[in-house]
Amino acid sequence: MKLSELRGNIPEQLYSIISSKYKELRPSQEKAIKKGLLKKKNLLVCTPTASGKTLIAEIAGLKVILEEHKKVIYIVPLKALANEKYKDFKAAYNRIIRIALSIGDIDSSDSYLGSYDLIISTPEKLDSLIRHSAPWLGQVGLVVIDEIHLLNDPSRGPTLEVLITFIKHLFPKVQLLALSATIGNPEELSKWLEAELVIDNWRPVTLHKGIYFDKEIEFIKKE
Repeated sequence: MKLSELRGNIPEQLYSIISSKYKELRPSQEKAIKKGLLKKKNLLVCTPTASGKTLIAEIAGLKVILEEHKKVIYIVPLKALANEKYKDFKAAYNRIIRIALSIGDIDSSDSYLGSYDLIISTPEKLDSLIRHSAPWLGQVGLVVIDEIHLLNDPSRGPTLEVLITFIKHLFPKVQLLALSATIGNPEELSKWLEAELVIDNWRPVTLHKGIYFDKEIEFIKKE
């Protein structure tokens, strides 16, 4: 799908920015749009690393912010990743939206976040914000859950599962967009999320498998 086909369906400010970088959508991005990304559908997107999942979130998020005038929460599992996303989003969109990073004191409701459009946070911090009844939470239109396959992580998975349960119960009209690398039970997870499932195996580079031994790699030949 040509990126130009999205013109008129996404905010012009967003189109102007991303069209300077991309001319065509990657397969997972096209599938997400056809599954209802721009129509407030919940989605679970399962594709390999570097296949374009972040742009899916950016397209949905900027549309919610600029057209619906609602907030977007972007959940990442680690503070280091949160800082990375914050820098990337600031570099790309700081001219048109207000972006905040909320990963600190879990005993604060961070009322100042009411002045921001895109809020990047960790599951632990967002869980605290919900428990403190942060007043701006009612203005959220989209929640992006990056690396959702970490639900299986013994240390972080339970907090993330409880957090998603809270969101679904307290904010049933909020759109959920879950992003994951390859996961073993996508159908089961999408059913729990009440989300459309997007699966694609396209990679920007070919993946080769091999065995490393004694400073040499023997690649496995494809049949």
